[in-house]
Amino acid sequence: MNSVLVASNRGPVSFTVSEDGELTMKRGGGGLVSGLSGVAKEHGVVWVCAALSDGDRIAVRRAPGGRLDHAGYATGALRMLDIPPATFHRAYNAVANSTLWFVNHLLYDTPNAPSFGTRFAREWESYRDYNGAFALALAEEAGPHARVMVQDYHLTLTPAMLRAERPDLRVAHFSHTPWAPPEYFSLLPDEVAREVLEGILGADHAGFLTDRWARAFMDCCESVLGARVDRRLRTVVHEGRATRIGVHSLGVDGHALWERACEPDVESHMAALRQQVGDRRLIVRIDRTELSKNIVRGLMAYGEFLAAHPEWHGRVVHLAFAYPSRHDLPEYREYTASVQRWAKEIEDEYATEDWDPLILNVNDDYPRSLAAYRMADVLLVNPIRDGMNLVAKEGPILSPRCALVLSREAGAAAELGPHALMVNPYDVTGTAAALHRALVMPEDERRRRGERLREAATALPPDRWLAAQLDALG
Repeated sequence: MNSVLVASNRGPVSFTVSEDGELTMKRGGGGLVSGLSGVAKEHGVVWVCAALSDGDRIAVRRAPGGRLDHAGYATGALRMLDIPPATFHRAYNAVANSTLWFVNHLLYDTPNAPSFGTRFAREWESYRDYNGAFALALAEEAGPHARVMVQDYHLTLTPAMLRAERPDLRVAHFSHTPWAPPEYFSLLPDEVAREVLEGILGADHAGFLTDRWARAFMDCCESVLGARVDRRLRTVVHEGRATRIGVHSLGVDGHALWERACEPDVESHMAALRQQVGDRRLIVRIDRTELSKNIVRGLMAYGEFLAAHPEWHGRVVHLAFAYPSRHDLPEYREYTASVQRWAKEIEDEYATEDWDPLILNVNDDYPRSLAAYRMADVLLVNPIRDGMNLVAKEGPILSPRCALVLSREAGAAAELGPHALMVNPYDVTGTAAALHRALVMPEDERRRRGERLREAATALPPDRWLAAQLDALG
């Protein structure tokens, strides 16, 4: 029976189906997959995830018990859950992404939203069902006294549900997002706020990416639940149970990343990009079109930079890779459209016959992203709020002379801040000035900062990150 399991909404692979019914498998997207897929496969961890697409569902239905590795797919040990689409939609889109994500990233336009009525009550019930499906699958897959690592805001209720099913298991929950302070977290209906906190406290260990997010969670437990919190020992005691709170700053496996970035498909993209931009300096950003990533203000800052520094016209190109995210939600469709409008404004204002100041690409392409990292002179990472941000860590590894312009609201700022150019993500003019400073940074300073950034980025690679949490479970 299995001794270590990981549960997350998104799995390490995804499937697409052609018109003739053939399935094609590719690497899953997102920072969690990027960080964990290699180490999970190498160490024989059983990964439990949800089927996200029609292709995923077809693959699951062809697999014995939903175990894709038993069906012959080269996925590593993987069980994928075929949750009813309506339940999945309400749990994933209405609750996880439109409610919990918005709360923890402080994204609500509070004069207008949120509003919690009878519709939300139905959606919350689906979120419970979704978490229950994970708890049941984990209970079935886990061997006696196994260790289970439940990931992120999609699965906040799973630890308590799993404990009710299998009290013998050692359970951890890890939050890859920020955590809201109590006054904002309390936007949630009181019973929902309690259920989220008590769900996570069903774990033996609750992990966070930075001390800032861990403190906010403990503050919420004290304020909302009246729990007994020891901030020095990082423990929360509620209803007779103690949960340890840990801080584990996920880093990057620099060696594995470099190996992947030197493969022929990446080299081919580098050649194509170099042909497109010539010998011009490159400002690079790589993000999903996620509201918290602040892409629009980044484009505004680049526009202000061009307006303030005509000496750079024709000498710099901004590669902005903004990959689609959560297009089931209208806010995200509008945000993507806004990104495209701002890109067009910059093109219309500054482009010439022989110079494209901005190359915007909205088609997800991992090898092309790696190529852009390797070519970057400046990496722009300016989220309004981010649990960590692995882009900020991956870029300096692949471009030794890359200057990092980093938002102070990214979790990565706790480690990378002393060696990056820090910005207030709402200050467009300040970000424009930082872009200029990054471009004119002397070469020796650029390399010195880059060396420190790489050291910090690789301090806790995924295998050690995983091991530290397993150790915390005893």
